[in-house]
Amino acid sequence: MAKIKVTKVRSAINRPKNQKLTLEALGLRKIGQVVEHDATPNILGMVNKVSHLVSVEETK
Repeated sequence: MAKIKVTKVRSAINRPKNQKLTLEALGLRKIGQVVEHDATPNILGMVNKVSHLVSVEETK
């Protein structure tokens, strides 16, 4: 299964609560933090919800 690296690049201050909770569920707390996840439909949907706050790169 493909993996993706998700990096938090923008703050969650003044964002709706669902976006804050999505970042938390992805495991992102601080700006610059990087987490690696499998590219499942659930994770990709979560990343899509907060795509303006994170950067994503595909790894192998």
